[in-house]
Amino acid sequence: MQNNTQDSILIDKLLNGDLHAFDKLFEKYAKKLYSFSLKYLKNETEAEELVQEVFVKVWEKRNTLKKETSFKSYLFTIAYNDILKFFRSRSYHQAYVREAIAISDISDKSADGLYYNSVLEQVDKLIDQLPERKKSIFIKSRKEGKSSKQIAEELGISPGTVDNNISEALKFLKQNMNQDLLSFILFFWLFLQ
Repeated sequence: MQNNTQDSILIDKLLNGDLHAFDKLFEKYAKKLYSFSLKYLKNETEAEELVQEVFVKVWEKRNTLKKETSFKSYLFTIAYNDILKFFRSRSYHQAYVREAIAISDISDKSADGLYYNSVLEQVDKLIDQLPERKKSIFIKSRKEGKSSKQIAEELGISPGTVDNNISEALKFLKQNMNQDLLSFILFFWLFLQ
């Protein structure tokens, strides 16, 4: 019961935009939510990103929180629904990619290799256009495979800042990629999965 009382006090403060209360709730539930997400997603980076997304939603919808409901249940419901959306989305993307590849039916393997290399070259040129910090964070994440937490610790910034930079870099790349179908497919498999 004390846990619910403590949450109720923090939620009351959060309703008034208290960032310290938000941080306390994050500290209290982030690890539990991460473990829960990891069981389903089986990927540390995806689980970390899901936890970040859940808490962003909590912050954005803080005005709709109710002190009398269990905050823990609220969090885990959001996480569970996001996990379901993730799996549905992944399933749709995989079906789309299979269909697009079947439709394109490129049979010349050397042409495939050249095309693949030209897409990588295009992506590398776009990455070079990013501001230095964003570029560094993106490369650490997508090319070196480091988690947001690892990058944050390495650069002395918050994981949220890392996630924001990656999001902005991906948005820039998507907007500036050659818009033909195969470029998109390769870009998706290389950087968005």
